[in-house]
Amino acid sequence: MRTRLLIVFFLMSTFLNSEENFGIVVHGGAGVMSGLSEETRSQINAKIKESVSEAFLILENGGSSIDAVEKAVTILEDSPLFNAGRGSVYSSDEVQEMDASIMDGKKRLAGAVASVSIVKNPIKLARKVAEETDHVLLVGDGAEAFAKNAGIEIVDSSYFYHEERLQRVRNLKKNVSKFYKKSDKIGTVGAVALDKMGNISAATSTGGMTNKLPGRVGDSPIIGSGTWAQNGVCGVSSTGHGEYFIKYQVAREVCIRMEYLNQSLSKSSSSIINELADIGGSGGLIAIDSKGNISTPFNTKGMIRGSQTNKKELSSEIY
Repeated sequence: MRTRLLIVFFLMSTFLNSEENFGIVVHGGAGVMSGLSEETRSQINAKIKESVSEAFLILENGGSSIDAVEKAVTILEDSPLFNAGRGSVYSSDEVQEMDASIMDGKKRLAGAVASVSIVKNPIKLARKVAEETDHVLLVGDGAEAFAKNAGIEIVDSSYFYHEERLQRVRNLKKNVSKFYKKSDKIGTVGAVALDKMGNISAATSTGGMTNKLPGRVGDSPIIGSGTWAQNGVCGVSSTGHGEYFIKYQVAREVCIRMEYLNQSLSKSSSSIINELADIGGSGGLIAIDSKGNISTPFNTKGMIRGSQTNKKELSSEIY
């Protein structure tokens, strides 16, 4: 009888002390980040904390990871502080072309859009593609037509107007022959989350590169490059020079090394970013694993990032 009581006590104690791990990580891009005024840094940190806390509340209340990452990215898309949604930079023909993707690791549900110019929140459209079509990626006019039919909010191009960024692209066209120059101090946004049910999701949204060729698409809407989510392993959102992240399938590579080489999240994500630096690829990533561990490596001077988990308090950093 005593043995049975001890067993029952042990099982009850284990159950009561167990806690579902959950959490959210967001980023606001990696890059130069130098010369930011104290006011701008304060505004960035405040917006990152808002994004994290709103998404964390969803998770804390038992909500899904895909709802959390969509919420986090939407908040950042609505801010002119970041290169996504309202804050998107201009292409060489002086228009904004936005890309986004989202993925749920439970069944590898994925959706993405590229080269959209009138969609207020590309991340919401990417989720519609995932959930309401048999496709993964829609682009340009087709994506915008689908957005209208799906009830996604459409805005006039004036909504995205930003005088300083317009002048930046005009100056680049006058002064340099290349279509890209590392001059932006704002970047792609993204989020990864683990919910109480163990589901992992990831989302990424961007306005691309200043002075990019019309129609250029980077890694953000490419599943496996800019975004990846895999239950039981990890979720990743990337930011940086997209061409490198596409060539090396960076987001999925983090999970592959964990799955097949038995590497930790920290070792896998950090080694990949270091390897990119060796070949000239600049950027960073955010990641979360199935146990709620997080990693945010970057090889640039800064990466805007924030996080909160059931084991880690709300934080926001730039450098």
